[in-house]
Amino acid sequence: MAKKEKETIVGLDIGTTKICCVIAEVDNGRLNIIGVGTHPSRGLRKGVVVNIESTVASIKSAVEEAELMAGTEIETVYAGIAGGHIKGFNSHGIIAVKDGVVTEKDKHRVIEAAKAVAIPMDREVLHVLPQQYILDGQSGIKEPKGMSGVRLEARIHIITGAVTSAQNIVRCVNRAGLDVDDVVVEQLASAEAVLDIDERDLGVALVDIGGGTSDLAIFSEDSIKYTSVLSVGGDHITNDISIGLRTPHSEAEKIKRKHGCAMKSLASANDKVDVASMGGREARAITRKQLAEIVEPRVDEIFQLIKHDIESSGYLDSVTSGLVITGGATILDGMPELAEKVMGLPVRRGIPKDIGGLVDVVDSPQFATAVGLLQFGLKDRKTGAKAPLKGRHLFANITERMKRLIEDFF
Repeated sequence: MAKKEKETIVGLDIGTTKICCVIAEVDNGRLNIIGVGTHPSRGLRKGVVVNIESTVASIKSAVEEAELMAGTEIETVYAGIAGGHIKGFNSHGIIAVKDGVVTEKDKHRVIEAAKAVAIPMDREVLHVLPQQYILDGQSGIKEPKGMSGVRLEARIHIITGAVTSAQNIVRCVNRAGLDVDDVVVEQLASAEAVLDIDERDLGVALVDIGGGTSDLAIFSEDSIKYTSVLSVGGDHITNDISIGLRTPHSEAEKIKRKHGCAMKSLASANDKVDVASMGGREARAITRKQLAEIVEPRVDEIFQLIKHDIESSGYLDSVTSGLVITGGATILDGMPELAEKVMGLPVRRGIPKDIGGLVDVVDSPQFATAVGLLQFGLKDRKTGAKAPLKGRHLFANITERMKRLIEDFF
C-alpha cells in the first residue's frame, strides 16, 4: 500500500526588506520545518506593494529556494500583510438569548452584532477576534455555549485593512503561480510563533520590528486588546548609516547586520569596521562605537514611539509581563537592553518555538512571522477545508471564513 503523503503548510512573509517562505509538514498535530527560502524584497515600501513585477520575482525566488530544500512543490500559502493601512479597534455587541440556553447560533449572532459597525468603503475586515463574552452581567466568559442566561454580550477586536493593498498582495502571490489560503496580519502571526500562553494571560506587548514597519499587539487575559502599525523600522536605521557614513544603501545594510549595535555603551572603540565609499574613493575604517552612535538615536526613537503608542492605547498597566520584541531588525546587539531602558519594562527577544524539523535554520527573530503563519495555518486547517483566495473575491471569502475561525483563534 502506498504511503500517505504528509500534509504541508506554507507561510509566506512578504516584507519590505525580505521575502521569506517556510514549508512545514504536519506530523501528529506538530509542525516540522522542511524547507526555508529567503530573497531580498524589491517592490514593497513600508509593507505595501509599489511594484508588482519586482515583488512577483522576489516571491518566486524565495519559493523556489524553499521548494528545493524541501524537495516538494507547493501550491498554496498563508501570506502575511503589514503596512500603515492596518487598523484595529474594539467593538461590543448585545443580543437576547432565545431559549434561555446559549447555543452556537447565539454566539454567531452576538459576534455579528458586534461586527455591525460602519467601515469605510475602501476598507475591509481582515480579522474578527473575540476577547470575552458577558452573560447576564457575568464577564470573563471564554465559552458561553450551553450556559443559562437571557442577555449575551460579546467584546471583540476587529482588524481592518485597505482593500487594494490586500488585493495586491494576493495578486502578486497568484502571479507567482500560487494560491493564497488566507491573508494574516503580521503581528498576529508573530504572536502565534513567539508568545507563551502565560504571557498572553498575564499581559504582554508584542513588537514586530521589520524593515518598513513596527507592528504592535497587546494581549491580556489570553485575548488581544490592541493592535497598531507604526511606519518606522529597520530601513530607517540603514538609511541613517548610509547618510552618516556616506556609503551606498546596500553596504549600509551589510554593515548594520554584521557590526550594528543599538547601544554605544555596549560597543567597543577597539573593533574596526570597514566602510566602502562612493564615487571611486578609497574605503575607510571606523570604530564600532562610532557606528553605534549613529544607530542608537534611531532605535531609541523607535522605542519612544512604541512607548507612546502603548501609553495612548490605555493598556500600559495591562502589560504586566513586559515586552517581547521580534522581527529582523531586533537581531542587532543591545536591542533588548535599550528597549528596557526606554520602556521601563522587562524585554526579551521573541524566537519561534513549538516547532520541529529544521529548527536551527529558523532560530531567529526574522523568521517569527513566517513560522507564525504556519501555526495560524495549522489552526485554520482544523476548521475545515475551503477555497483559496483569488482576485476580487478575496474579502467575500475572508468574511465568510471568520464565522469558522471564531472558535479556534486565540
